[in-house]
Amino acid sequence: MKDMRNTYKVLEQELQKIDFFFDEEGNILKQNILNYALDESKESSNLSTLLDVLLKNDSLKKVYFKKIGDNLVFLRDKFIKTIAHKEFLPSSYTSYMDYIGLSHNGELLKKSKDVVLDFPYKDCVLEGGQTKEEQKMKEVFYNETFANDEIDRLLSAKAFKNIIKYSKEGQGELFPMKEEKPLEFAENDNLLIKGNNLLALHSLVERYEGQIKLIYIDPPYNTEEDSFQYNDKFNHSSWLVFMKNRLEIAQKLLHENGFIFIQINDNEFSYLKILCDEIFGRENFETSITVKMSHLSGTKMAHKDKKIPKIKEHILMYSKNKNNIKLNPVFIPVAWNEAFDRYNSFILKNNYNDNECEKWNVITLNQAYEKYNIDKEKPKDVLKFNLENADLIFRTSINRSANYSNLPFDKFSKIVKEDKINFAYKGEDVNFAIEKIQIIEGKKTPVSIIGDIWTDIGINNLSNEGGVSLRFGKKPEKLIERIIKLTSFEQNDIVLDFFVGSGTTVSVSHKMKRQWIGIEQLHYGNNDPLQRLFNVLEGEQSGISKSVNWNGGGSFIYCELAEENSKYMKIIDDAKNDEMLLELKQEILDNAVIRYEVEDEAFIKNGDEFNNLSLEDKKQVLKKILDKNHLYINYSEIEDSKYTFTQEEKAFNKSFYEGK
Repeated sequence: MKDMRNTYKVLEQELQKIDFFFDEEGNILKQNILNYALDESKESSNLSTLLDVLLKNDSLKKVYFKKIGDNLVFLRDKFIKTIAHKEFLPSSYTSYMDYIGLSHNGELLKKSKDVVLDFPYKDCVLEGGQTKEEQKMKEVFYNETFANDEIDRLLSAKAFKNIIKYSKEGQGELFPMKEEKPLEFAENDNLLIKGNNLLALHSLVERYEGQIKLIYIDPPYNTEEDSFQYNDKFNHSSWLVFMKNRLEIAQKLLHENGFIFIQINDNEFSYLKILCDEIFGRENFETSITVKMSHLSGTKMAHKDKKIPKIKEHILMYSKNKNNIKLNPVFIPVAWNEAFDRYNSFILKNNYNDNECEKWNVITLNQAYEKYNIDKEKPKDVLKFNLENADLIFRTSINRSANYSNLPFDKFSKIVKEDKINFAYKGEDVNFAIEKIQIIEGKKTPVSIIGDIWTDIGINNLSNEGGVSLRFGKKPEKLIERIIKLTSFEQNDIVLDFFVGSGTTVSVSHKMKRQWIGIEQLHYGNNDPLQRLFNVLEGEQSGISKSVNWNGGGSFIYCELAEENSKYMKIIDDAKNDEMLLELKQEILDNAVIRYEVEDEAFIKNGDEFNNLSLEDKKQVLKKILDKNHLYINYSEIEDSKYTFTQEEKAFNKSFYEGK
């Protein structure tokens, strides 16, 4: 052991040559060292930087390298065990954690068969730890190890509190609905849940398994702009497991003819596609939609000489069961020439009806302009003529499943099949322009069916759409409207979004008279989805309101997952000084559910050791001692006298879980 301690000392001295391995106070950042040791990406020099330092010291070279033939082999596992060992540079925080009984014996978490619960603002079940991406930043997230049998409790259905049903009463203000009896959850109620989305999804399974027609989510993209600021070595695995936990539950919730749409950018698109193939089945992959989400302007143009500016995002589309699906084709307005560039023929019916079509004559469209005195130099006159005569303008196309050899070649033939009338001409099907004309906002408009590239959805002036001024990340209401039109045929189809954000999905669903469920944990202040839904009930006129004749109305239920230990997490993070944490420490000991491993006497009596920790280490200790199995209150414990559920809250919970 003495030799190993000498190795620790030498290793510490050499590792100090790499600035990224220590914070501003000189504390070692073990995870950063492990990230370098595990980094084998071709574009990164992290591993080679670490190896250079180790090889320049003869004693470390002997310990961590083995000569095989003419080659030196890096003993990576041995090096990792050294770094992970609790006796290698134990901080005051580590020593104190050992003292109160929370040591994991220096073993890397990923080598454990237990599961790690991680809380970077949202909770997730995953293997591994994480560090902030920026250099010299201490770990600000916290994780705990759970035995597999504890996960069942963690993911059990949770109780709801602070339940309010909102509706617009007449033309007055928005009020919570006044109920003569305790509020009960009805089958068609819209639902906005505040709380951890993983646990909320698990709470929905019993009532909604196999019932959700459409899921749209816009999750964090795992970039520097969102809350997933992990280092490059860990970000893909942590983000993907974060998504995996949620998508597995989403798959259970989907109806047999349901769909899920996941919007993402290039950063994780390929990885997410593979993950979704595993969860939803590769055979149920429908398409990847490319959607234009920004313009060629602004800061993205600053580096145009080094990289192509990104203006697109992807939407992965999967079905629950490809054999059961049906889509509602969606058409978009286009210019006449774009829709009808090959429609160059014109029919002169000469007062003969469809049954006398063999007497029709054909001229070119240009000849028709001349015959009816249309000035081709006046685009408005040409377009008006085309729209008014779209039932006479046509082109032909080959129908490989039909044989028209027995029909007159130079004459029109009427064909009736399954109560549908078609025409054949010169051995081909006749396609009339009228078939691609629709009435949009009261006007005849050329249209084209949408494909998998969407560049037509307006993305300007979105910041105040819905009455909330979220500047970045908000999705256009017309985008969600299109997805709902494409996949949902009935007004009461259920739409789910468990990354609600500013509330675009639930707002559009409400305006389109779909039933909806939204889940969100983060707080957006004035941009909160709750405020946006208030605006919707009152009839706000942005987004799709005018196109769907929205004038307000409807109702929804707002509720929160009943917090237990989770309420202390934010309080700990928000604490500004040591005095606040000392008060909080006593409150946690008196009222919170403490992990069974904590040696109470040691923790309580040795206050001096706790007081000597830094502010951040104090926070980590208080988070560590909380039992993460008790973040929220399970529905099964709602009658426990230690909880303060009202009779009204109990009645609502019972109606939700038992009254389906």
